[in-house]
Amino acid sequence: MQKPSFEDYLNEFNEVGFVDQIVHSIVYASGLPTVRPHEIVIFESGSVGQVLSLDDELAEILLLSGSMARAGERIAKTGRELSIPVGEFYLGHTVDALGGVLDGSIKKFEPKESRPVDIEPMGILERKPVDLPLETGVSVVDLTVPLGKGQRELVIGDKNTGKTRFLLQVILTQARKGTICIYCGVGKKKTTIKRVAEFFKSQGVDKNTLIVASTSEDPSGVIYITPFAAMTHAEYFRDQGKDVLIVIDDLTVHAKFYREITLLLQRFPGRSAYPGDIFYTHARLLERAGDFEKASITCLPVADTVMGDLTGFIQTNLMAMTDGHIFFDIDIFNQGRRPAINPFLSVTRVGLQAQRPLVRDLSRQLNSFLVEQDKLRQFLHFGAELSEDIQRKLALGDKIYSLFEQLPGIVVPEVVSVYLVAALWAGMWRDKKVSEAKTEFEKVIGSYGKDKAFGRKIDDLINAAATFTDLVTTLKRHAN
Repeated sequence: MQKPSFEDYLNEFNEVGFVDQIVHSIVYASGLPTVRPHEIVIFESGSVGQVLSLDDELAEILLLSGSMARAGERIAKTGRELSIPVGEFYLGHTVDALGGVLDGSIKKFEPKESRPVDIEPMGILERKPVDLPLETGVSVVDLTVPLGKGQRELVIGDKNTGKTRFLLQVILTQARKGTICIYCGVGKKKTTIKRVAEFFKSQGVDKNTLIVASTSEDPSGVIYITPFAAMTHAEYFRDQGKDVLIVIDDLTVHAKFYREITLLLQRFPGRSAYPGDIFYTHARLLERAGDFEKASITCLPVADTVMGDLTGFIQTNLMAMTDGHIFFDIDIFNQGRRPAINPFLSVTRVGLQAQRPLVRDLSRQLNSFLVEQDKLRQFLHFGAELSEDIQRKLALGDKIYSLFEQLPGIVVPEVVSVYLVAALWAGMWRDKKVSEAKTEFEKVIGSYGKDKAFGRKIDDLINAAATFTDLVTTLKRHAN
């Protein structure tokens, strides 16, 4: 079926507008007496735009096409708001914010359904509490800041501290479990998007993943609507009864492009020249995620910081509207620890309630232990003599931090992480050096995936323990 052309819309509505003024990606047009805000218009050249606002004489139109409009060019209204095609056929592909396939792999398709990009989030009556765990495959997160399905968890930190690598690990873990995973790249480099697509393909999870991307070369309007389009795809799969994980990388870039648009529109600037409705815009987007009756949408938005400063305007906005945050610390990154997550400055507000009692108990004890470790290490700077008990605690802490170190692409099942921490707590590998203990960890992780009998043994141990203390006691008994 051929898409309607400019002439088709002109004949349908018998209205024509003309381009009066062009300011970068903003077009001011006269005519079109019945056009409405948010309506899509089409230019004679084939370019597409969205009406932002109206006054007595002119309509403000945001360009959504790469080609620029010309002064005097004719414009036709379409009578519809911005919507995009959605469907299963997009899985395994990279698409733009308007639904066009960027990897060239789909030649022709007939979308069965289109959905509006910007809608009201579902009300509270259609939601339910976050009550199921979301496994990330990253030990430090699963054990210290666990997440739940339907949670909105901000991933925040300086540039190049490993945020995207961590998110790809989470996607890898969830895609292997059958969750639909959507990676939304906002204003990214083409090479970055290509690398992400190649990673999914090389890991064999491309059939459960979808990339919705805009590049830095795209018009500001397209970059602005990219996360809304990605969320629309997520809602489609949710309505099919499938759990969805969506990563929005990143919202600080999105805010900058929205600021550019509003400044071109001569809107009154607020703090740091951002528009007054920036909080509303991001909150409206993130509220579309959550745990619903049919399925869940878990959202992991990303925010960049500068020199580890968490007090920036956009950063504090996003921290206020999400259910917690995972902080990538530049100081930890410079120490060589990967992932560079600071568990002391990370928060999960609803994740713990979704975990089984064993993991809740472990998380509580482990976080208390890590806080004590931090205090002991600060005390070491004074050159104090250490008792055997303190030396033993410091050695245990070194082994736990060694367990937390994971290379990109390595996924550690949550039950294995729980087992390894409990084994360390029970005194296993107490006499081994950190490097030797690390080798033992890798053996256990490898055996769990390859040896079914060993995997069942660990699963049975974890399932039989009501609390973390019970598990440690059982492992001590087995060791003896």
